[in-house]
Amino acid sequence: MAQVSASSSITLTAAPEQTLGALTDYETMRPRILPQQYRDYQVLEGGQGDGTVAQWTLQATEKRSRNVKASVTVAENTITERDANSSLVTTWTVAPSGTGSTVTTTTEWKGATGIGGFFERTFAPLGLRRIQEATLANLQRELG
Repeated sequence: MAQVSASSSITLTAAPEQTLGALTDYETMRPRILPQQYRDYQVLEGGQGDGTVAQWTLQATEKRSRNVKASVTVAENTITERDANSSLVTTWTVAPSGTGSTVTTTTEWKGATGIGGFFERTFAPLGLRRIQEATLANLQRELG
């Protein structure tokens, strides 16, 4: 199985602490920044940072969706969401940038093999980047 990965970044005017606080708020902020590809979002445990468990359906394409049950860990400036249903792992890293912050989100998983894997490695990251970029744009809108 080959590793499939997609990554996107944005620089915000918000301070790193404010940005990290927004990203670790799974109760209030996260539902406001998720684009339409996230359906049936709900917090199962916690809701603020480390120890949170949330689930949703990610509608990657018209015909392809994935049920995600993410367990959250927070270590310094990095948030990690591990899916209990697959090898999917998403990290959010917040770094200082001038008076603001830069957020990078990366999603990785073990992809299929063979010709199906080739198409997955080629096209899935393109679609996922669009979803990541929409999420980051919504974060920027919320943080001002």
